[in-house]
Amino acid sequence: MAHDDGGNGPSGVILSFLVGALTGAAAAVLLAPRSGRETREILGDKWRDAAERSRSLGEEAAQKGRDAMDEASGYVDRQRGGLEKRRDRLAAAVEAGKQVYRDEKEKS
Repeated sequence: MAHDDGGNGPSGVILSFLVGALTGAAAAVLLAPRSGRETREILGDKWRDAAERSRSLGEEAAQKGRDAMDEASGYVDRQRGGLEKRRDRLAAAVEAGKQVYRDEKEKS
């Protein structure tokens, strides 16, 4: 089942950041009272900053995914252990019930 996070997930944040960065860069080019060379240098700096921020956000999202996977794996392992204990107790109870039945059947 797919979960729609409304664009608030890591990919939505990264995309929003990139769109904002590109919009800001375009506005800077159109409205800047600087020479073309200065503007290109500023845009290059902004682009590098945006790229680094995107990498950082991507790494952070990947780490959060790994952490969530580790947590889920631990939860599954704990639940599996609990189920195995319950299964063993149930099997022991069934076997005890069978033994009582056999004992009672032999008495009759």
